[in-house]
Amino acid sequence: MQPACNLIVDSCCDLPFEVVDREGIELVKFPFIMDGEERLDDLGQTLSPRDFYHAMRAGAEPSTAQVPMAVYQETFRRALESGVPTVYLCFSSGLSGSFDVAALVLESLKGEYPDGKLYLVDTKLASVAEALLVYEAIRQRDQGLTAEELVTWAEEARYFIDEAFMVDDLEALRRGGRIPATVAYAGSKLDVKPLLTITSDGKLTLMGVARGRKKGIKQLADYYAKQAARSGPEQCVVIGNADCPKDAERLKDALAKIDANLLFLESSIGPVIGSHVGPGMVAVVFWGSDQREELSVADRIARKVRGGRKDEEGSQA
Repeated sequence: MQPACNLIVDSCCDLPFEVVDREGIELVKFPFIMDGEERLDDLGQTLSPRDFYHAMRAGAEPSTAQVPMAVYQETFRRALESGVPTVYLCFSSGLSGSFDVAALVLESLKGEYPDGKLYLVDTKLASVAEALLVYEAIRQRDQGLTAEELVTWAEEARYFIDEAFMVDDLEALRRGGRIPATVAYAGSKLDVKPLLTITSDGKLTLMGVARGRKKGIKQLADYYAKQAARSGPEQCVVIGNADCPKDAERLKDALAKIDANLLFLESSIGPVIGSHVGPGMVAVVFWGSDQREELSVADRIARKVRGGRKDEEGSQA
């Protein structure tokens, strides 16, 4: 059966290339700069994760950039000219300005393609968390969801994806401006392994620390045991690692002891995300509870106020 829509995904989803290398799916490659040379994150096709992290361990300090406007213009034009409704599942706006660039480009093209059907979804996710959403979105598309239905599905499903990951230290995240310098400094002085997650608005937050990697892996498994929701006879879990395959295997074994029916999808963290987390990251991603319900009381009240304001604006329009 021919899918009802096409997909655009980006390389920050850190999926294996063969998962997205199929008809009707286009890959937007995020740029990164290493040793003064701009390169493209192509999911390991031209630079293996092992070689990338070897360079970082040898002293390289790669940096990242937003997707150029011209790339979005070319990609979106192809999608609009194809005549096939298309959905772009974009890297979190809480960690990059690329979603805003994509939205501006799409708005600028509406006059040329008034009947075009191209939809943007801010996944509010990154790396292996984004991987789970994209992986399942592909499956839902192949089962017949239309572009409009897939947008509605993704904008709801993104809040049910839970992630926990451990990094060796916070220096790379501090250098990239993803966390405050004071947090990175405190982490280095305490000589601990930081544990982080992604908030419901798509930003990083520190969720705990571990005394050593073995304890950290156990805490990741314990987090899964506490937070995971049963989504069917087999729970799909994504295990990600930044050139630490032995730790990924230890985490996988620990999770299998919790639930022998888990379906594992393994992911290597690519150079764009890797530039910010450094070698040694290990992560677990799974379907959990609604992240919006974990907001503080004050934030829940603010959300209701904003919702009420939008309703009033809508009634006045």
